[in-house]
Amino acid sequence: MPPQRATLLQVAQRAGVSRSTASFVLAGRHVDMRISEDARQRVLRAAQELDYRPNLMARSLRTKVTKTIALVSDTLASDPYAGRAIHGALAGAVAHGHLLFIGETEGESMIEEKLISDFLDRQVDAFVYASMFTRYVRVPKLLKGRPVVLLNCLTRAAKPAHHSIIPDEVGAGWSAAKAVIEAGHREGIHMVGNLAHHVFAGRERLAGIREGFGAAGIKLAGTIDCEWWPDSAYEAVSAALAGGPPPKVLICLNDRVALGAYQALREAGLSIPGDVSVLSFDDSDLAAWLRPQLTSISLPHYQLGWQAVETLLDAAGRTEPAVRRVEMPVRYRASLGKP
Repeated sequence: MPPQRATLLQVAQRAGVSRSTASFVLAGRHVDMRISEDARQRVLRAAQELDYRPNLMARSLRTKVTKTIALVSDTLASDPYAGRAIHGALAGAVAHGHLLFIGETEGESMIEEKLISDFLDRQVDAFVYASMFTRYVRVPKLLKGRPVVLLNCLTRAAKPAHHSIIPDEVGAGWSAAKAVIEAGHREGIHMVGNLAHHVFAGRERLAGIREGFGAAGIKLAGTIDCEWWPDSAYEAVSAALAGGPPPKVLICLNDRVALGAYQALREAGLSIPGDVSVLSFDDSDLAAWLRPQLTSISLPHYQLGWQAVETLLDAAGRTEPAVRRVEMPVRYRASLGKP
């Protein structure tokens, strides 16, 4: 049998004070209740000697507050890269003295409904509703009227009901253009990737890139269309190289696309960045594994998770719900050089 936990009454008896005095001290209310410093120290010493821990279940029944958060995602938790958002959310929860429950639905609506119902049965205080990829979502009906923050997703509502924490993909596009311009490039700049309108990140990155180059009077030389995967990028870049003069810069829409571009450039006898500079987005582990190491604009997964919980628990700042964009920093490495 597990050892019995010390009770508040035992702490009070050991400290020689009333149960209510011990309760006020351990709740941090010794000042407003005018409890002497000597009594406070006796209570704290007794609690430490008895290894006293408050009964959170009993407290939650009294206060209706459980200090728990549920994070519900599609496949975020099981991805080793995007899962850093979970680490950020965990750190944010711990910093506020909360416990974080994590549930993954794999995109199945029935699983999602069951998960949320189970969390509600356990009386969680609030929810982080998260997505693996930045996209538009419909917040489940079960969460209506509950404290909710959206992580890496947003709604199409003109007046949103919840805060959304997403990466600043448009700003990242501007940063990509700025990095290329500052390296001295003004021509022969090609995009690599599928620019399908329904892909939120691609659409916003392209908008930022065009705005950034447009402000400097520079136009993209062309687009090499491919899926966001190495083999597709390899085939598309190889075909582009066979059909004309090589580009000066390839801006790849993610690091996997950059891997395929690297392979095609090497096979064509072109060096990076001597002949062709390459820049990418995401800053996954792959960016540091490639040779030369890949300059990539980082998806701030950890910061997204942290900010989601911070926003959720920010009782002092009950601002109007809005979309908050988190900066995506450029990680400069060896793949971007001068013309």
